[in-house]
Amino acid sequence: MTPHTAYPWEAPASGAAAALATQLAMSVPTLETARLTLRAIQLSDFDTFADILMSQRALYMDGPCDRETAWSEFTQCASGWMLRGAGYFTILLRDTGAVVGFVGMGMEYGDQEHELGYFLTAEAEGKGYATEAAEAVRDYALGHQEVPSLVSYIDPPNTSSAAVAARLGATRDTLSEAAFDTPVQVWRHQLEAYA
Repeated sequence: MTPHTAYPWEAPASGAAAALATQLAMSVPTLETARLTLRAIQLSDFDTFADILMSQRALYMDGPCDRETAWSEFTQCASGWMLRGAGYFTILLRDTGAVVGFVGMGMEYGDQEHELGYFLTAEAEGKGYATEAAEAVRDYALGHQEVPSLVSYIDPPNTSSAAVAARLGATRDTLSEAAFDTPVQVWRHQLEAYA
C-alpha cells in the first residue's frame, strides 16, 4: 500500500457518530460465496481503494487519479446504499480476511442504467474473484433490489472486464452504446434469467 499521512476526513468516527456509522453499515447485506465475503465498505478499506484508483489499474476508470479524487469515488461507492438502496461492497477472502477489491451496483452521474461494476488489487487478478463476486452481486441485485435493468459499462480496450461480463452471461448491447458520446461497451445482464 502507498504510505500516506492520514487526513482528518479519513479518520474513523467516534462516540455517537461511530455508533451511527456501525448501525448504517449493519443495514448493508453481507454476501458469501465459496471463497469470498462481500460486506459494507468501511473507512479502513480506503487505502486499498485509493491504491487501486491511483494506479494504472484505474486506466479504464478515468484514472489513475489523485488521492482526493479517489476519496470522492470511495464516498460515492459507499453512499449509494443510503441514496439508492444499492451500492458497493468490499471483497474479502474468506480464509484470510484480506481485502482484494470492490464490487457493486451503482448509478454514477451520467449512467443511463444501474451498473454492475468490479475492480481488484493487482495481487487478486486472474483468480476468478471478480466473476465470483460480480455473480453474487448480480444475483442479489436482480433477486432482491427489483432493478429494471442491469448493465456493465466497459471501456473498449478493457478486455479483462469484458471477459468477466461474458462469463456472467451478459451480452453486448450495441444499440445502447450508440447513445454515448464516448466509446463504451454496454454489457447487458439478462434479468429474466434470474427473476
